[in-house]
Amino acid sequence: MQFGHFDDVKKEYVITSPKTPLPWINYLGSENFFSLISNTCGGYSFYKDAKLLRLTRYRYNDTPLDQNGRYYYIKDGDTVWNPGWQPTQTPLDSYECHHGLGYSRFVSSKNLVAAELTAFVPLADSCEVNRLMLTNNGTEEKTLALTSFVEFCFWNAVDDMTNFQRNFSIGEVEIQGSEIYHKTEYRERRRHYAVYAVNCPIDGYDTDRDAFLGAYRGNDRPETVLRGTAGNTVASGWGVIGSHHIDVTLKPGESRSFIFVLGYCENAADDKWEAPGVINKKSAKEMLSHYQTDEQVDAALAELASYWEGLLAKYALSCADEKLGRMVNIWNQYQCMVTFNMSRSASYFESGTGRGMGFRDSCQDLLGFVHLIPDRARERLLDIAATQFEDGSAYHQYQPLTKKGNMDIGSGFNDDPLWLIAGCAAYIKETGDFSILDEQVDFDNDSTKAQPLMEHLKRSFDFTVTHLGPHKLPLIGRADWNDCLNLNCFSAHPGESFQTFGPSEGPVAESVFIAGMFVKYGEEYAQLCELMGDADEAARARKEVQAMYDAILKDGWDGDWFVRAYDAYSHKVGSRECREGQIYIEPQGFCVLAGVGVKEGLAEKALNSVKERLDTKYGVMILQPAYTEYHLSLIHI
Repeated sequence: MQFGHFDDVKKEYVITSPKTPLPWINYLGSENFFSLISNTCGGYSFYKDAKLLRLTRYRYNDTPLDQNGRYYYIKDGDTVWNPGWQPTQTPLDSYECHHGLGYSRFVSSKNLVAAELTAFVPLADSCEVNRLMLTNNGTEEKTLALTSFVEFCFWNAVDDMTNFQRNFSIGEVEIQGSEIYHKTEYRERRRHYAVYAVNCPIDGYDTDRDAFLGAYRGNDRPETVLRGTAGNTVASGWGVIGSHHIDVTLKPGESRSFIFVLGYCENAADDKWEAPGVINKKSAKEMLSHYQTDEQVDAALAELASYWEGLLAKYALSCADEKLGRMVNIWNQYQCMVTFNMSRSASYFESGTGRGMGFRDSCQDLLGFVHLIPDRARERLLDIAATQFEDGSAYHQYQPLTKKGNMDIGSGFNDDPLWLIAGCAAYIKETGDFSILDEQVDFDNDSTKAQPLMEHLKRSFDFTVTHLGPHKLPLIGRADWNDCLNLNCFSAHPGESFQTFGPSEGPVAESVFIAGMFVKYGEEYAQLCELMGDADEAARARKEVQAMYDAILKDGWDGDWFVRAYDAYSHKVGSRECREGQIYIEPQGFCVLAGVGVKEGLAEKALNSVKERLDTKYGVMILQPAYTEYHLSLIHI
């Protein structure tokens, strides 16, 4: 079934049915404020950190799928509908969702009323702007009731979903004209707040979720919306929402726009209040003043378009293959920027409620965007390196707000250190900026332990050298790039993490994938040493790289392809000796990238095996044959 198509001229993907197999989402935002938005207006917003500074709630594991977002209810007589179809799911006369570069646009209609909703995060402010244009395409006057809706999160997204005894008591708001201020915890330990506003007088509002929805009702049929009048409720505890009610009359052919802004604001600790119990709204007022007219919104959209055009213009591929050009010139670079901004810490499947940004992920992502924003890539590399441990190992993730590593899933993912070399080498190749290697960088965010970045790379290199198993291949620790392959983590009891249970030190599981990484990035480390004038270190590094190369050919080659790993009992994984999981894709790709087996003719054999055993018309499989039984020693799920 066809659900949409690419528009290469406008650089959009146009979705033509709201009933996609799963929510198809776009990522809005470029630096501090971010929003996820689905093709039915679902999603959530946050400032810098999806866990610690979440503005709006999202219902994970919920049925029906994709609940909570930025919703606009249009009541036309007895018919209530939404421009994005959700949550009422009223059948629409027409529907399109245009996911573009940093914006999403919804174009729909019902009963001769057309709606065009444009959502984006502007470059200049920490907010999401929603412009809703309503048009009467009929021959008679239309009287409509327009109701907006967002549900506020109490900032910490984990605590918000778990600590109900407390959270049901603390919700607070202020209402001033068309502006709804969410200020939960502001009087106690926070100095930030959220604002949800519209650029016109309103005919009512609601901030109490339960009163808005009615007992035992969901977002699909709010009692207030069906009634056609607002309750003017002021939340005190329980669920807190922002909802504006606007009565709209449109003559035949008339259009009217409404500009809604959801924003994040901070005040200095000594400047929180404009009066007792009344928050200082100066920063909010300033931000809202930028989006009061269509001309202002159009200017912000033009600035956003210029930003993306400038980024994409830095690299362009001319080719006869339409699909290849589309991927390389538009969507791959766009995706790389998105992953840089969030490092996969927030999505519909990585909930943004836990681990933060990955050490490995951030280094990997840099390879795809360094040519777009080299200055920010430099900053990201220094931030990542500052979380590294003195022995060269790393936290597996860090929080973007604090830029400190966290132990939510610990350490011991032994490919992490080498990714730092990969990221730094890519940055220097692109920029020629060797000065970054002289920058003093903390270990474990401790300034007393700061060393030049080049020393961090040395310790990354040496971590692999000093962590080898019986076959002189790198120890896998908890895992490498296949996090499902946790060869040292035997979990047989509920509540134990498949990913981190058990020790990362001690067992002898080895990774051929990391071995290939070491050959590739070890050589790049050696080249950096040469360029920095350290010939002795370069020679030492190349000696270790050659030893790893030899170890791969001796014990990492299976006759027609590279072995994936050795488990904690030194049994092969990804070998013809195995009944299932005989060949994995990861070591084939990385060993060949590293040049392992090229001169011996083995690299070509490995790729031929990939073609024969893993390639399909739907893409390359991870492994083959598939596992039909549970193997505790693999923890492969």
